[in-house]
Amino acid sequence: MLRKPIISVLGHVDHGKTLFLDSVRGSTVAEREAGRITQHIGATEVPLDVVKKLSGKLLEKFGFSVTIPGLLFIDTPGHEAFTNLRKRGGSIADLAVLIIDITQGIQPQTDEAIEILKSFKTPFIVGANKIDKLNEWNSQKGSFLENLSRQSSVALHELDEKIYALVGELFKRGFSSERFDKCTDFTKQIPIIPLSALKGEGIPEALMLLAGLSQRYLKGKLEISNEEKAKGTILEVREERGLGVTVDVILYEGVLKNGDEILLGAKNGVIKTKVRALFKPKPLAEMREARQRFEKVERASAACGVKIAAPMLENALAGAPLCAISSEKKDREEIEREIEEAKRQGKTGLIVKADTLGSIEAIARMLESRKINVKKTGVGNVSKKDVSEAVAVKEKNPLEAAIIAFNVSVDGVALEEAKKKEIKIFSGKVIYSLMEEFEEWQNKKREALKRAKLARLVFPAKFKVLKGFVFRRSNPAVVGVKVIEGRIRKGIIAMKESGKLIGEIESIQSKNKEVATAEKESEVAISIKKGVVGRNIKEGETLYSFIPKEQFFEIINSMEIDDNEKELLEQIKKIEETSKEVSE
Repeated sequence: MLRKPIISVLGHVDHGKTLFLDSVRGSTVAEREAGRITQHIGATEVPLDVVKKLSGKLLEKFGFSVTIPGLLFIDTPGHEAFTNLRKRGGSIADLAVLIIDITQGIQPQTDEAIEILKSFKTPFIVGANKIDKLNEWNSQKGSFLENLSRQSSVALHELDEKIYALVGELFKRGFSSERFDKCTDFTKQIPIIPLSALKGEGIPEALMLLAGLSQRYLKGKLEISNEEKAKGTILEVREERGLGVTVDVILYEGVLKNGDEILLGAKNGVIKTKVRALFKPKPLAEMREARQRFEKVERASAACGVKIAAPMLENALAGAPLCAISSEKKDREEIEREIEEAKRQGKTGLIVKADTLGSIEAIARMLESRKINVKKTGVGNVSKKDVSEAVAVKEKNPLEAAIIAFNVSVDGVALEEAKKKEIKIFSGKVIYSLMEEFEEWQNKKREALKRAKLARLVFPAKFKVLKGFVFRRSNPAVVGVKVIEGRIRKGIIAMKESGKLIGEIESIQSKNKEVATAEKESEVAISIKKGVVGRNIKEGETLYSFIPKEQFFEIINSMEIDDNEKELLEQIKKIEETSKEVSE
């Protein structure tokens, strides 16, 4: 038998995710004589007969033959809900609707949603929302295609401009897309549905595509048997008055019954408990009202959302797997393995802390897609131990000595320790922003380390002592020089053409002002420690910068030097090697 496809709704804040779900509910509730619409915990079921009543003509027009029992929308919109819809190897969401405000286009959280969908390999359609805000657009509840004939040429032209701007933005992100009625291949193109969640326009097309595409391309994935043991994912862990701590679960396989023994992932391992009660909201109840209007049920079949009351749920982990026990040892091992796979443990990299297992997995995947290493992940607040882990990373790679804290707080002791040890903590509730902040910090850090490294390296330099420009003969010697090639700077050691070392350049002056460096063709005065004019320094002679042996390779790889400077570097290397041979 086929189950309902599980559909999640994602998008940027205020682009209309919740309104889209409300519009789906409102449209289907209005057709309730066609079938019983049931809202479960965290989900809204739309039966097939309702889909057919609203979208039947469209299904026929686009050649979709549908036998799935309906659609299951995840009621809690946003990335957190989606990332918690996880199972081993991916997401339990079969499809997603990416809501984009057509007047604003792709925004930061839209990009975040796209990255999450990519990482979980979840197919999606785009809902181009708020077409009612386009100039002269006359928005009506119902079919977008039927409403097209009512629009002015100005409205149609602006819609085309906005749609193709969106097509261009999606193309930049690696997706081929088109307005849904112009798609030639749904397996290769992302369909874009213009809609107004506020007015209810385009909802029939959205339901048509979700049902039709699920039936055509996901049929194998939707095959289930009620004989299979119940499997699900914890969407939320919450305390309910009179029930204690409960878990809201999306079942994607099998049947769960009252009294079943279950295993579920927890913060400290696996919990074994027994279902005390199963609850669903009463039909057609609004979700915010549903918390007070549950009805007790004896069984729940996939795919559906259900609230479970049971003992010992205090440490249950959102995003973790849940199953009815068939073979306790095997089931326990499977849950433990799934939790471990969702987490990351590497030799070096960032420390990542988040509020749920699903968030952890999504962040780790997004970081890895950016080639950013992850050393360790965990659920819960940032602790002093996390800072210590980051300190250990700092010793190996300062560019990765940071902590990502998504939707969690930082303990006071940990914050103090982080400041003391100079460990950067990126904290926030938008994954995309955290990524951007980290990469910006990393780039600045990389530049700072590069500057520090370059400051340590000795640049190849060749300079000539000018005749008639001896300002002090010794203690230290101060002479005028001209830089022939490369550059000189404070701190380098002057070397004779024979390879004999003179002493450190303590200062450089140009036009009576102290400078740190002197470039090619510059004429400056330098003071040389241990230099004595007439003994180890002669007027008119050529001097070089002494370069430590281990730096020759680093200079070639770390500095941008031209061919003349490369030639000078080889000359200095030869002087030093010859000098060594003579001394031996």
